[in-house]
Amino acid sequence: MPTDFTAHLAARLLAWWDQHGRKDLPWQQNPTPYRVWVSEVMLQQTQVMTVARYYDTFMQAFPDVQSLAAATADEVLHRWSGLGYYARARNLHRAAQLVRDQHGGVVPTDFETLSALPGIGRSTAAAILALSAQQHHAILDGNVKRVLARVFRIEGVPADSAVQRELWMLAERCTPAQRVAHYTQAIMDLGASVCTRRKPACAQCPLREGCQAQAAGLTEQLPTRKPTKVRPLRQCVLLMCARADGAVLLERRADTGIWGGLWGLPEISSVDAAGEWCSAQFGIAPDQIHSRPVLRHGFTHFDLDITPVECRLAQVPLRAMESDRWLWYNKTAPAKVGLAAPVTRLIDSLL
Repeated sequence: MPTDFTAHLAARLLAWWDQHGRKDLPWQQNPTPYRVWVSEVMLQQTQVMTVARYYDTFMQAFPDVQSLAAATADEVLHRWSGLGYYARARNLHRAAQLVRDQHGGVVPTDFETLSALPGIGRSTAAAILALSAQQHHAILDGNVKRVLARVFRIEGVPADSAVQRELWMLAERCTPAQRVAHYTQAIMDLGASVCTRRKPACAQCPLREGCQAQAAGLTEQLPTRKPTKVRPLRQCVLLMCARADGAVLLERRADTGIWGGLWGLPEISSVDAAGEWCSAQFGIAPDQIHSRPVLRHGFTHFDLDITPVECRLAQVPLRAMESDRWLWYNKTAPAKVGLAAPVTRLIDSLL
């Protein structure tokens, strides 16, 4: 393929996007730096259609950076519950507070300043400024890496530093001076809808005539994948302590680790420890103890087998255990706190 294909890529991609691209996503309406920032953070590790279900509700609760900064961590995590990767929400909240305290409540439009905020790296900052301010910055998210690796036949794992440098160089060369917002959206759309990870629709691709991977029959092999590792399997036992009024005891988790900053069911050492734990905490033994079937939950790098143990406590005092660390959660009048998806399912099944 001619080395000057980088000069033609943008024109072909923009012509395709004008006809086939996505133009009605929630964050494309009134694309201010704040609105685009929230969407880009949500889109890290999460598919567009999933984000679309959460975005409007989140923006209604926090319509500007000042309202997000003024919210409590529980309020933010409550609106994020179900999206996963909760460190993103904690970083977004902290960054909003920094914008309020250090930048007068205005999202920075200087690249270096913006990329220094928590949770905003080089590609995210570039996307925010390109999409909201038409600034000339190249992005390199997962979709863009896949498109460039195939078109220019870049072999090697994209996370490796040498491969990463080459992909960034190509991303910068391909990004046009004009219509940068449309181009940025176009290359993300192409990777999401046509140049997909598996079974790419090469016949529909506007770049197929210059794609080196397609010419060499390597589209399924590129980008080069990391060697497959056996996913570790971990286990835990979660305690479902239910009062007579149906409220379930929750514990605030540490900010680090899985489900950081969320409210979850207390974790105990074993199923047999449930009765002793209740007696130590409440001064009474449970009326009923029931071990439920194991629930498996998948994380990015490991699977977790959860053994839920249900304990019914008929006589526990209504104010027992209430503190900053503990919460009696009642589904009929739920507190606005962040809950991990499996915890929500377990509470729903109990009530």
